[in-house]
Amino acid sequence: MLAIRLKRIGQKHRPFYRLVVSDSRNRPGGKNVDEVGTYNPLPDPSKISLDMERVDYWLSRGARPSAQVGKIIALARSSQKTTA
Repeated sequence: MLAIRLKRIGQKHRPFYRLVVSDSRNRPGGKNVDEVGTYNPLPDPSKISLDMERVDYWLSRGARPSAQVGKIIALARSSQKTTA
């Protein structure tokens, strides 16, 4: 099964994440199928950059987002509606 989850790439005490699609049996930092965005939690407000077309594609293919990624996707969708 595919999962959309966070992959940490930041330094110590400076978290930065990529949102990746990977096999749920792989470890979170392992090989990934596709990269669909980035998430930087340090600035206020947090900086989210997502390719929503790719996210929707993978969700339609049965990929399940983790709990935190689900919140990030919902936040990105709500910010798109307010800017459009």
